[in-house]
Amino acid sequence: MSRFFATGSDSESDSASEEEQVQRAPTTAFTFSDEEEETKRVVRSTKEKRYEEIANLIKLIRNYKKIKDMSSMLSSFEDLMRAYQKALPVIAKEEGGQTPRFYIRCLVEMEDFINEVWEDREGRKNMSKNNSKSLTSLRQKLRKYNKDFEEDIVKFRENPDQDDDEEEEKPEEVVEFEDEEDSAVAFKKAGSEASEPDTSKFKKNVADGEEGSESESDWGSSSDSESTSSEDEGQYQNIRERFIKKVTDKEEEEDKAKRKEQRKERKEKERKKKKDEDDEEGEWETVKGGVAIPSEKPKMFAKDAEINVAAVLKKLSEIIAARGKKRTDRREQIELLHELQSIADTHNLGPAVAVKIKFSIVSSIFDYNPKVSDAMKPEYWSKILERITEMLDMLLNTKDMVIAEIVSEDAEEYETPPYKIHGCVLTLVERLDEEFTKLLKECDPHSNEYVERLKDEKQVSTIIDKVQEYLERQGTVSELCRVYLRKIEHLYYKFDPNVLKQKEGELGPDVITSVQVMEKLCKYVYAHDGTDRLRTRAILSHVYHHALHDNWFQARDLILMSHLQETIQHSDPATQILYNRTIAHLGLCAFRHANIKDAHNCLVDLMVTGKVKELLAQGLLPQRQHERSKEQEKIEKQRQMPFHMHINLELLECVYLVSAMLIEIPYMAAHEFDARRRMISKTFYQQLRSSERQSLVGPPESMREHVVAAAKAMRNGNWLACNNFIINEKMNAKVWDLFYQADKVRDMLTRLNKEEALRTYLFTYSHVYDSISMPKLAEMFQLKRPVVHSIISKMIINEELMASLDDPTETVVMHRSEPSRLQSLALQLTDKVNNFVDSNERIFEMKQGNFFSRGNQGNFRDRQNYNRQGQDWGRQRRDRDRDRNREENRNY
Repeated sequence: MSRFFATGSDSESDSASEEEQVQRAPTTAFTFSDEEEETKRVVRSTKEKRYEEIANLIKLIRNYKKIKDMSSMLSSFEDLMRAYQKALPVIAKEEGGQTPRFYIRCLVEMEDFINEVWEDREGRKNMSKNNSKSLTSLRQKLRKYNKDFEEDIVKFRENPDQDDDEEEEKPEEVVEFEDEEDSAVAFKKAGSEASEPDTSKFKKNVADGEEGSESESDWGSSSDSESTSSEDEGQYQNIRERFIKKVTDKEEEEDKAKRKEQRKERKEKERKKKKDEDDEEGEWETVKGGVAIPSEKPKMFAKDAEINVAAVLKKLSEIIAARGKKRTDRREQIELLHELQSIADTHNLGPAVAVKIKFSIVSSIFDYNPKVSDAMKPEYWSKILERITEMLDMLLNTKDMVIAEIVSEDAEEYETPPYKIHGCVLTLVERLDEEFTKLLKECDPHSNEYVERLKDEKQVSTIIDKVQEYLERQGTVSELCRVYLRKIEHLYYKFDPNVLKQKEGELGPDVITSVQVMEKLCKYVYAHDGTDRLRTRAILSHVYHHALHDNWFQARDLILMSHLQETIQHSDPATQILYNRTIAHLGLCAFRHANIKDAHNCLVDLMVTGKVKELLAQGLLPQRQHERSKEQEKIEKQRQMPFHMHINLELLECVYLVSAMLIEIPYMAAHEFDARRRMISKTFYQQLRSSERQSLVGPPESMREHVVAAAKAMRNGNWLACNNFIINEKMNAKVWDLFYQADKVRDMLTRLNKEEALRTYLFTYSHVYDSISMPKLAEMFQLKRPVVHSIISKMIINEELMASLDDPTETVVMHRSEPSRLQSLALQLTDKVNNFVDSNERIFEMKQGNFFSRGNQGNFRDRQNYNRQGQDWGRQRRDRDRDRNREENRNY
């Protein structure tokens, strides 16, 4: 007989069963032996097994979701699909083919989570490679899988707060038996009785993914067992009745209602917590009896209260007093201020009160975002634009209203004109401009979202114009300088084609262009600014605008007269970035005007560093060994320029390399055998040398390779090949078409290529000719004869070419005064030997000075002076001999 049916206490039954079985060592109290655990068997239906497997996988997925482990989440989702496929026969039988609600809830939660992670671009950048790859795979698989459950997902989203399946509330019988005989009797008993056993303690919450330990799920909590132990002992005669007891319908309904209430409370807490996290303002709340005490908020006016200016202002100060406190709901504060505004408008309390409330609303919207470095949310951005526009319109329409910081709060006047309000409109507009820049930086520059945000610049510029109009009417000089600078910074980088049309005479002088507007604003700042920073930024913006519109001489004269290049290193980083941008555009302007040396001098300081992108604030370059800290990287990202203000770096580098080629190649040809030849452009020289070191050079592909190939062709005097390498379809698309009036730039570049190729040809091959025909040179390089005559004359005057012109025959007669290669090497050897002798003499003098004692220091100094004089005479004599030898060699 099994001990399951034995009467008496549990200890007696245990001892009886142990005597019948094999003798074992006594076990520790409150534990079960391994043999007892092996004899236990759980009898469950197929539905329970399938649903438990799905519930366990859902719980795993939710855990991985919390820690954003995408690879584990992907594998668990694949297991979940397989488990659901196994459970399909059971679902078709039990649920009538309808997908369980808890399974749909899991799919919806996964879809929302993956969409949220996918939209968070910064978070995806910080993901590991494995996680990022798993996220992409999981997103594709889930979207494909959810198409089969599209109707169920739509129904779920319509009513997501509804409780999960009714099956979840039905008790599922999970009874443990220790013998086969017991299980048989139990199933007979269960089949004969109408009511079902209470298994609420054994049920698993499938929808919420909660799963307790084996002891809790099968036997209930310890508190339940302690509270019911005394009742059970008196109510049931044996252990069998205790385990297979039946509950009444009333108790079952009470348990259902209790469980349902607990689920509702838990879901309500989760929704509230999620809402607080979304608003970034989750706060601690005192909880008593399971009910949260909401934070007290200012109450609006009573029904019979008199609403006047004093009452509204008192309520306004009451709402504003909660600003910045820990328990303040910022969203609720904005709503209260809007409600107060509608009340004030209804009772027509005057424009001053309306402006004051709108001013407070704008300040509250600015304070809504707790993180200063993050951008404002788009919905609040549109609200703040509307409120500021309404406030400025009221200010401009009401002539007797003053809003300024000099007005104290005690001196404010709201009822009778002239109205006086404490505040500063200019500060709000400056903050608005900064928020607009942050919004642009947050957007992907290649997306439609960036274009939509950029459309708001028109509205921001209109707001700045309104503030300018208001301050011109009643503002201080310093405030006018600040608002003018804001307008300048929105105008200086924009190209106005009317400027060039006005230069060419297509437009009359009465048309106002952006250059004239900039002239007016900048001159006011030059004359009235009391701080160097505003004046410096105005000068740089003015130079940038002149350079953008090809006013080369005005831009050059202004930057030289300001002497900013001497003191710019002491300015703040934003001003230094503006200086770099201005110098870059100045170089492009000089290039368009064919001032190649000026263009090269402007761009060489930027390009030689190799950090053009960082100097122009157009991105961060990766640094070795983590030289940049996270805090430093965050600060540098805040300084970056919005994408629409970027300067094309490939265009900048191409202009620099072409300018360097036009200067460096003729210089290299003229000083081929000169040992003291210096590099004009280090970057271009490195590109040229790296190409020469390659054993096999193919056709050029990148922009740099095109310039290097052109330089090699120019060195040989082949201007046509040089021009074809510089100007072709690929280079036009990459570089030259980006210029305004690109055809003029290409024509200028072709002319310069011909002229510099002619100079290089004469430097390289002049020792071969006795005389050269100028018409033949003009034909070779497709230049006009006066141009060829002018170039050769300049070379002769500058002593670059030892020749003379014979005008009747139009020929260049060479003097053959250049040394041969052997003579050049001899001269180099002479220079090196002289340097060697000088250094030896200095070393000998230093050693000789050690032999003199301290007492003979005076004699030593006299002898040193005598030796120096002798050395000077010796050097002068050697220099004269060397010059005479060179002259003789030339005559020879």
